[in-house]
Amino acid sequence: MRIIVDVMGGDKAPDETVKGVCLAAREYNATYILVGDRAEIERVAEENALDIRRFDIVHTETVITMEDDPLCVVRSKSDSSMATGLRLLAEGEGDAFVSTGNTGALFTGATLIVRKIKGVTRAGIGTVIPLQTPTLLLDTGANVTVTEENLEQFGSMGSAYMRKMYGIAEPRVGLLNNGSESCKGTELQQKAYQLLGSNPDVNFVGNVEANTAVVGGCDVLVADGFTGNIFLKAIEGLGKYLLLKLKDVLYSSTATKIAALTMKKPLTAMKKDLDPKEHGGAPILGISKPVVKAHGSSDAIAFKNAIRQAIAYADSGVIYDLAASAQVFAARKKEEHDQWKREHSEAVEVPRNTDIQTEETPQN
Repeated sequence: MRIIVDVMGGDKAPDETVKGVCLAAREYNATYILVGDRAEIERVAEENALDIRRFDIVHTETVITMEDDPLCVVRSKSDSSMATGLRLLAEGEGDAFVSTGNTGALFTGATLIVRKIKGVTRAGIGTVIPLQTPTLLLDTGANVTVTEENLEQFGSMGSAYMRKMYGIAEPRVGLLNNGSESCKGTELQQKAYQLLGSNPDVNFVGNVEANTAVVGGCDVLVADGFTGNIFLKAIEGLGKYLLLKLKDVLYSSTATKIAALTMKKPLTAMKKDLDPKEHGGAPILGISKPVVKAHGSSDAIAFKNAIRQAIAYADSGVIYDLAASAQVFAARKKEEHDQWKREHSEAVEVPRNTDIQTEETPQN
């Protein structure tokens, strides 16, 4: 397994990303290609006494910042660490690519350089949230605007992912909305509701409100990237708040401190469940090769876990399941389109032996 790593993207790069790769190398059986400024990589290694001799380094000097336009990955900064790493993946030099960099640029680069799976109308970032039951939220930031067919395909791709990765035979698919009734939401949600409900390959359970999603309302939660990202960040923020409040309670007196000691093991497990860095990154579903987006503020542990997720994603072969799902989806849409054409393209017949009326010629 060969993992290509952009060590220059993100808020804490390259220090935390290089340290994260070294942590991953100790735990996971893989080889690593580090893409970035060689001098900076060597500086981090020297300052932290890290052995990087086992890694291949592909030197690049250009870095895509969080403020850069997404298209810069294929235009003004096509020589950046992110763009170079994506090209290496596309050319078969590695099995997966991981970056903490600019989400828009990574999504654009993955789409234009690595390319989508045939039949996928729009790729999306899929994040598994550790709620009452693991829930795949798709999309979590790649697509601010989508069509109802994009949302329908997110349901299909999400189902294929959860079947393969989590062993759920019939994943429940919900549409994130502001009410459970079919009439709720904007025109987009209402149309998506109809499409998801009529898709025989999707176990659609209807609209799912945010308060229902967190208590196991579905296995796949479909949303546009804008709404999905807000929901995800709200969950992450609430988790941090609850941990802080719990800490205040448990350290408020001698009695509660003693109680905390007796609950140390379950409390540690709870903290791990609620800590975003424990879950690493999120795959961009619909891309023809594994591309994983790690959180922009990832520290070394979070980046190590993103690498772990990339290895699992590549090793699972789930991309073949996504490709099969895309073929079925595309075939169904073609049949629906052809049926619509047959029903609406019949020409209006003009009665025979009847003069066709025209405008009268103006008299001089």
